[in-house]
Amino acid sequence: MQFISLTFIVFFVAVCLLYYVCPQKFRYIWLLFASYTFYLSINVYYVLILIISTLSTYICGRMISGKEKVSEKRTPLIMCIVFNVLILGVFKYTNFFISSAFGVAGLFGFNGEFNALNIILPVGISFYMFQALGYIIDVYNGKIEAEKNFALYALFVSFFPQIMSGPIERAGNMLPQFKKSAGFKYENMRDGLLLMMWGYFMKMVLADRMAVVVATVYDSYDKYYGTVTLVASILYTFEIYCDFAGYSNIAIGAAKVMGYNLMQNFESPYLSGSISGFWRRWHVSLSSWFRDYLYIPLGGNRRGTPRKYLNTMIVFAVSGLWHGANWTFVVWGLLHGFYQIMGSVLMPLRNKIVSILKIDRKAFSHKLIKIICTFMLVNIAWVFFRADTFKQAFDMIGHMFIMKPWVLSDGTLYNLGLDRPNFLLMIMGLIVLIVVDICNTKDIYIRDKIKKQGIWLRWGIYIAAVLFIITCGVWGPGYDSASFIYSQF
Repeated sequence: MQFISLTFIVFFVAVCLLYYVCPQKFRYIWLLFASYTFYLSINVYYVLILIISTLSTYICGRMISGKEKVSEKRTPLIMCIVFNVLILGVFKYTNFFISSAFGVAGLFGFNGEFNALNIILPVGISFYMFQALGYIIDVYNGKIEAEKNFALYALFVSFFPQIMSGPIERAGNMLPQFKKSAGFKYENMRDGLLLMMWGYFMKMVLADRMAVVVATVYDSYDKYYGTVTLVASILYTFEIYCDFAGYSNIAIGAAKVMGYNLMQNFESPYLSGSISGFWRRWHVSLSSWFRDYLYIPLGGNRRGTPRKYLNTMIVFAVSGLWHGANWTFVVWGLLHGFYQIMGSVLMPLRNKIVSILKIDRKAFSHKLIKIICTFMLVNIAWVFFRADTFKQAFDMIGHMFIMKPWVLSDGTLYNLGLDRPNFLLMIMGLIVLIVVDICNTKDIYIRDKIKKQGIWLRWGIYIAAVLFIITCGVWGPGYDSASFIYSQF
């Protein structure tokens, strides 16, 4: 059951109606049933892995709880982490490790042929396992008490709006909310539905249209050069943002309708003036997870500069591998780690240049240059994320710098899978997206502005927005909504 389906809309409405009809003390039971029904609709066998991970981390949390000696807590913690990571490794990385071993053996003259094993990756496993592991680490560190109610904990791990692609929540935020089971509030329903609507716009109107152009160029990358390749790479940069942020907005909005507050997962990341700033705004739930549960335990920046840089590279390498079982993902992660280290190394030189040239760091031009440079660095890294092979990635990057600006006006762009009306609609939608993101950075929220309008104008905007998304979300020959990119991770 995908968010982009009539089935989900019917399911969600039914869940919300029965949720508010249920007595408050039983609402979490209903949500648990609904969450497992949602996950069962994807694949019956996936639920077994979900149950095993939930049981193991619940039992581990109870074993750790109340123990005062570190040695008594450490053993069950390590065993539980290893057990869950092994499950994740078997399903996600078995073929990757075996094929890598064959590749290394090939360097020494072994010519064996590797046939990929038929292992299906359970949807959302990387997300709910990280959420569950974060819970037991928090219990170990004494940040929260172990949850005694298994059903309540199982709901935390499986909550249906976020189980497929996050946000990766913290038990300290969600468990207290599930225990309270907030009553119906019109403001929650309105704000949640508006957020869901914006998510559907980002996904259906923008991301899936951009995906058509991106796929056309990437699937035949040896036929396209110059500006066309650059446009395709930029569109992918926005595609993955609209796709993932769209999912997050739908998930956060769906939870909000029922009175639950999930963490914000994206904060206008492409308006960042540095790579470190980008990662404070992009996939916030994952980047903060790696910071709290990997970077800081490794020593963070407390053990000197060389160790800080090493920890940074380790975290980003693991982040790349988390995203996908391919070396291109690892390189994508390492590139971002390298960007951050170079930004730190070159900071004294940059400060000296700014001082000598008397550059005003607060000037709009200076901020704009930083944003553009950061965007292009992120854009180049995304090429490795999207490419299937290193050859494809390097060819795409090489082709990007062969400038052919005339293709912007000679109609070439309208022959990349989208006709002229669809392409122009995509561009106009991108402009709207950028304007909204700029407003958000200035604490100007369009949703709040709409809510303050008179009832006729307000509802006119709501109805027009819904009709626009329904109409334009399925407009165009051969166009169809695709599943969310991050659900495969």
